[in-house]
Amino acid sequence: MVNPIDFFINMDEYLNIIIQNYGAFTYVILFLVIFAETGLVVTPFLPGDSLIFIAGTLAKSGGLNTFLLFFILASAAILGDSFNYAIGKYFGKKMGKNEKLVKKKYLRKTEEFYKKHGGKTIIFARFIPIIRTFAPFVAGIGKMDYVRFLGFNVFGGMIWVGLFVFGGYYFGQLELVQENLNWFIIFIILLSFLPVITEFFKNRKR
Repeated sequence: MVNPIDFFINMDEYLNIIIQNYGAFTYVILFLVIFAETGLVVTPFLPGDSLIFIAGTLAKSGGLNTFLLFFILASAAILGDSFNYAIGKYFGKKMGKNEKLVKKKYLRKTEEFYKKHGGKTIIFARFIPIIRTFAPFVAGIGKMDYVRFLGFNVFGGMIWVGLFVFGGYYFGQLELVQENLNWFIIFIILLSFLPVITEFFKNRKR
């Protein structure tokens, strides 16, 4: 009997079994997991990068339709961030009315940050586990313009899901990758850090 908590936290390890037992309903399960991982601040522990990559790998063997998988998971990621933003905006209003919860100067600083760096933050955060769960929530608190947020949300969500789905599809069945899957995913995540590091040193020079 599989522990339910272990099942959800390590769903990437059980994905092949899920496909065999649930067939097309697997798309619904994957949608819900990615939506929760990006849309609920209380579930940043759910698998994201590894789950999408392995789903792409299994699509190569015919277990899932690659383009349908991309569309469903990209939709989940985009809707998840939008939902998270809405929750953050709601709490931001509550915080603004009660200075006991958080000082207004901190809210102003958050607003200023997202006005200046919000777009880059939403995109870069997609590739950083845990941070991607909190970035849209804080964007809502910081009152980032929603139309602007949505543009970066859609772009970031499609790039994030596309990289891991098609990365899994084209490289996931290579013996070298299968034997070192965790290291391969870490390598992809580290690559995604490069723009963040570059931006950091640019700001340091300024």
